[in-house]
Parts: sequence; structure tokens; C-alpha cells
Amino acid sequence: MLDLTNVKAPIETANGLPNGCYVDADLYQHEQNTLFRDNWAAIGFGKDLPKPGCVKPIEFAGLPLLLVRNQDNEIKVFENVCRHRGMILVSEAQQLRGPITCPYHAWAYDLNGQLRKTPHIGGPDVHKHDTVNHCDYPLNEVRSHQWRDIIFVNIGGQAAPFKTYASDLIERWQEFDQPVYHSGPDSSFSLSVNCNWKLAVENYCEAYHLPFIHPGLNSYSRLEDHYNIMPVPAYAGQGSTIYAPQISDDGRAFPNFDGLSQQWSSGAEYVALFPNLLLGVHRDHCYGIILVPDGPDRTIEYVEIYYAQDAATTSAFADMRATNTTMWRNIFVEDVFVVEGMQKGRHSRQYDGGKFSSVMDAPTHHFHKWVATALSG
Repeated sequence: MLDLTNVKAPIETANGLPNGCYVDADLYQHEQNTLFRDNWAAIGFGKDLPKPGCVKPIEFAGLPLLLVRNQDNEIKVFENVCRHRGMILVSEAQQLRGPITCPYHAWAYDLNGQLRKTPHIGGPDVHKHDTVNHCDYPLNEVRSHQWRDIIFVNIGGQAAPFKTYASDLIERWQEFDQPVYHSGPDSSFSLSVNCNWKLAVENYCEAYHLPFIHPGLNSYSRLEDHYNIMPVPAYAGQGSTIYAPQISDDGRAFPNFDGLSQQWSSGAEYVALFPNLLLGVHRDHCYGIILVPDGPDRTIEYVEIYYAQDAATTSAFADMRATNTTMWRNIFVEDVFVVEGMQKGRHSRQYDGGKFSSVMDAPTHHFHKWVATALSG
């Protein structure tokens, strides 16, 4: 295992994470088994399960998982594996009209994961057997939580409750504890990026690169308008005192969240909730970006934009939503060559993790310390 002691040093003397943390397959697997299983990781969005009976299979941290919305409108997460012979239960997102039924021997589970049917288990037309008590074989449930329409799991099951894990961020953004509204495909997109997932987090955390990589954004939300956010171990990011995008030429604006304080009339914040969620909040909309690692050098970014009021999802705002989505997509695409360039740079033989600016790189250093602490136990 790498010596990460100096990564945890004060920013003035610390190095960043060494190259192996970005290119080594064994270290990548170690991350999957620690960072992503021991903490609360983001795996999906509630809007993808709009009605009771909706199910969605995913693979996360090497595990086959199944997202389920039950009849009580709650979202649960199970291992997507039949308790009989380990067959994958569901292969594509769908709305079920009946139970979750294994395609192999038709063992069937309700939407709460309870085993309900075991056809022919005791022989032809004998559907019960005294050696199999249905209550003893529910689907294996994975500890989960939903916040801001984002679905989190703690695969290891030992992390503090989510509301404790993210308590500071929940409190910081308590004014935004309101319903959010998604308009459908016009507010969704994804990017496949040839970089380690950590580089996407590092880049998102800091505003230092703004004038060089995002000149359009920097024209109205300048580097000097930004501040660092890093009060507790589980998240870091940046805020802006100027949020003034030109979404419509005729002066129209999206409706705002209710009851916001004056701070948010012209401010916005952008935070990475470790390990793999990027969030942005504004007076009129917010977004979430789930980073899904796909090996040491590839990351899929799933981006969903939500609005403060249901009215913003109507046809009256369709042109503005399209403009907003395009704006954010273009901004995120501008970052691609940077993170992909840093990934290529991690194959340098003499690069040692780099030197931080103690003023501008504090959020990134904060993330590096969190990773180093988690990897070294």
C-alpha cells in the first residue's frame, strides 16, 4: 500500500495523491472495497422510478443492485440476485405489474423484498416445502437513503446514519429543503470521460481554473466572486456571490424556491459530497451529478437538472430549459480536456502528486486528505 502520510499534511507542505491512486488497478479495487462501500455513495435518482412497481437494475462498486419503488411509494435497494440459485432478477428498467420474479425458476418476491412464491419447490404442482420458510429468504436489502431525489447506499452497512454523515450540508442548505421538479429528457444528459473519478471531484471543488477553462462563465461570475467551502470532512466545494446567467433574451426567469434568504438572490453554491456526488444549488434550479467509476481511467457522469417550481417544467419554459441544459452541458464539457489531460499526466514517472496553492486549492486538498484517510484506514 502507498504511503499517504504527506497527503494528510497541512496544505502548505502537502503533496497530492500519488499517481498510483489514479492508474493502478489494485488501488482502484481497494477504493471500491473501502471508499464506495464504507461510506454513503450516490447510485441513482428517484425520478427514474416514477411509480410504484418501477424497478431499475444497476451495477455499482462491482455489485448487482436493484432499485425498487414499493406500493408505499418508498424506494428500496436490494441485491439484484435471487436467493435460490443466485440468478440476476431484473435485466432492464421497467414497471412491474406483479412481483419481482426470477426468470430461472420463477421464485417471486414482493416490492418489499419478501419471498412470496416458490413454484414446484416440492415437486410438480407442490409449491411449498417444509425446508424452505419464505420468511427466511427475503431479497438481501442494501441500506439506503433518499435526499434531494438522489438515492444513496451504504453497502457496508456500518456508516453513521445519512442525516449524520451529511448533517452539515443538510443544515447549510436547509432553505432548499423543498420539493424539486424534473421535466424529463430535456433536463438529463451524461458524459463519458477518460479520467479517474477523483479528478472529476477535484476539478469541480475549486474555482481556480474558472478564468482559464470557463471564459463564458467567468464573464459574469468571476474568480474574485467565488469562495471556498470545506467545513467538515464529508464535502468541499465553492460558492459564488454572483449568479446571473442570461437564460432568456426577453427577460423571463424561472420561478424561484419559496422563502429563500437574501444570500440566494444573487448567490449559488457547488459542492462535492464525497465520494461521488456533485451538487449545485441556485435560487431557481439545482442539479446533481453522480460519478460512476468504470475502471481506473474512465468515469460516467450522470447529470440531472431539477427546478424549484412545477411551473418551470411546463411547455411555457421549454425553450429556457433547453438553453439552461445546453449551458450546463457546455460548461461541463469544457472541463473534459482538463481532467483527461490530468489523467494522462498521472503516467509521468516523476510527478509526485503536485504542489497546492494554499489559497486557491484548499477544497481539493480537503478531498485528497479525505481519500488518503479512508484508503489508509
